[in-house]
Amino acid sequence: MKTVESIQPLDPHELCARIQADEAFTESVKVALNARGQAQETLFEIARAARLQGFPDRRAEVRSVIEISNICKQRCNYCNIGCEETQKYVIPSEDLVEIAAFLYRERGRRVLLLQSGENKDRRFVANVIRACAQIKDRLPDIQLIGCIGNLSRDQYREMREAGVDRYLLKIEASNPTLYEAAKPHDTWSERRQCLDDLIELGFMVGSGIIVGLPGQTEDDLVGDLRFLTDLDLDMVSASVFIPGHGTVYEHEPRGDVETTLNFMALLRILNPSALMPTTSSLEKLKADGQYLGLMAGANTLTIHDGTPQAFQHLFPIYDDTRYRPNDDHLRAIAERAGLVVPS
Repeated sequence: MKTVESIQPLDPHELCARIQADEAFTESVKVALNARGQAQETLFEIARAARLQGFPDRRAEVRSVIEISNICKQRCNYCNIGCEETQKYVIPSEDLVEIAAFLYRERGRRVLLLQSGENKDRRFVANVIRACAQIKDRLPDIQLIGCIGNLSRDQYREMREAGVDRYLLKIEASNPTLYEAAKPHDTWSERRQCLDDLIELGFMVGSGIIVGLPGQTEDDLVGDLRFLTDLDLDMVSASVFIPGHGTVYEHEPRGDVETTLNFMALLRILNPSALMPTTSSLEKLKADGQYLGLMAGANTLTIHDGTPQAFQHLFPIYDDTRYRPNDDHLRAIAERAGLVVPS
């Protein structure tokens, strides 16, 4: 069997044609994941051309995130949101409605991401659903994205009926063994069933993976690319692994930003019409990382201006120095990348 080192370099255009034609898919993806220098720049150019096919107006989506709660029923090995010592909070439903109205009126937002730790508690989910219904009643042209983890099919149905347009549920790893090693209190089969439920219920569905998880191989990344593409998603993503402070994976090596950017470029090439974010994890590990994400084909900007300041330090993801991009930064990098940002 060939190793990555023994695969002969290909012209990036030829390489992408092979990937799109599903020809020697595994070897072609591995070559692309290892592209550096001029080969990587050409890969990014092809990804941007694919994005232009799907989004000929060059428009970037801007969304505000409201981190509605840090209560998490999972205890993932890479994330510290569920740490027992962290003070817990939940933004009341009436406050969510007011925050949404402020972002709509004062910031011009038309897309809101409602994110929390994974929590299927009936009372919590019911409060979120009630707030979403009130927001949509008050602001019917706003797009709501839910992101609160695995829920029952009935809970998802109620969210859809309340007007939630989209749902983000990252698969994190398409390899069940790798997934359950990183998320020991969950099962891959339940996660996959949730994705199927969301698709069947008519949500615009997004999913994504983490590049650089401990134990992950290049073959895993090849499988991730195929898995996400086969789902024909409305939103796709890849974030680089950052070990969370105080987690099981705290002392594991960080993921590689260049490999993550290349994976993003491949996602774009195979999913030209999907929305794809440039994540804050890129910026945390590399200066101008989010700009490079746009150059690799991303077209979604998430602005962290919806969570009340008093709660922001309680939703750390990685640690207390989590990077939170602001409006000015994201608009500037979008302009540099030749994308159009709604005013």
